[in-house]
Amino acid sequence: MNVPFLDLKASYEELRAELDAALQRVMSSGWYVLGEEVSAFEREFAEYCEAEHCVGVANGLDALALILRAADVGPGDEVIVPTNTFIATWLAVDQVGAIPVPVEPDSLTYNLDPARIEGTLSARTRAILPVHLYGQPADMDPINAIAHEHDLIVVEDAAQAHGARYRGRRVGGLGRAAGFSFYPGKNLGAFGDGGAVTTNDPQLADRVRVLRNYGSRIKYVNEVKGHNSRLDELQAALLRVKLRRLDEWNARRARIAARYTEELEDTALGLPYVPEWANPVWHLYVVRTRQRDAVQRHLAERVIGTVFHYPIPPHLQRAYSDLSLPQGSYPVSECLAEELLSLPIGPHMSDDQCSEVVRSLIEVV
Repeated sequence: MNVPFLDLKASYEELRAELDAALQRVMSSGWYVLGEEVSAFEREFAEYCEAEHCVGVANGLDALALILRAADVGPGDEVIVPTNTFIATWLAVDQVGAIPVPVEPDSLTYNLDPARIEGTLSARTRAILPVHLYGQPADMDPINAIAHEHDLIVVEDAAQAHGARYRGRRVGGLGRAAGFSFYPGKNLGAFGDGGAVTTNDPQLADRVRVLRNYGSRIKYVNEVKGHNSRLDELQAALLRVKLRRLDEWNARRARIAARYTEELEDTALGLPYVPEWANPVWHLYVVRTRQRDAVQRHLAERVIGTVFHYPIPPHLQRAYSDLSLPQGSYPVSECLAEELLSLPIGPHMSDDQCSEVVRSLIEVV
């Protein structure tokens, strides 16, 4: 049985009629940038995230960088970032000229460990950038408490967590602002790149709107040196269709995750830990094993797709060699990079496919 890591085509097949209608609506309108579809999606996604404002942008990296710039984080400032994350979290800090300051993850949740933040603060620290990794919210209350005590801003990297809840509240409104990605593989994925900023701060939302559009509110009148980072009309229209199904598709992911957890409980795999205050959306189902390479080979022989998230921590990437952080600098994230394996999961995965993954894992672990 072929079990792909994620079947992207299936989402189109399920919603073909609605998506085709949305495409035709945009193509027939004659308006393709910053029109009614983007405005409607911004309203709908803000409401979904229980936030006051949403600003559509070109991608998730731009969303984070524009938030930082709008909050006046810049050259010489320091931003707390997780060591266990996709490199885009760090790149956003670099794009505004600030300095990423790495902090190790909690060994159970793999998210930024609030207990490690205090020891990394300095007079130059301006922001904390927690990631809701794998679709599970970071522990935001202690992070926000530290930020309040030291007059810092908190920016959520919510690229993997569309719809997740922390103590009953949606991610996207838990800090000063949040950056989302709509890369096709996300829980709410576009048919190309896309991103958004959500916030309850009207001034920050206004600044992001200006910055995303060449620094302009009125055509040919430029207030600041801005960017070209706009969610286009076509992607917004398609996202509006998929947004209506997001909770249902997240629930499908949760059912698969529950099966994995129940049926793999007696194996030697380290299974995801979910705190009582977290309602994850299972962007990824990540297991831990010291025999990761052998397990992946075994699954590949049975045509089961798996992925390493992430095999090289940002501090060990050549792109960050200027920080002079050698192997051993952050042992927790380095160990995770060698032991974590993401299993197939998605809203269109069948029960038979899930059973095949479980059977194959039991054979090898």
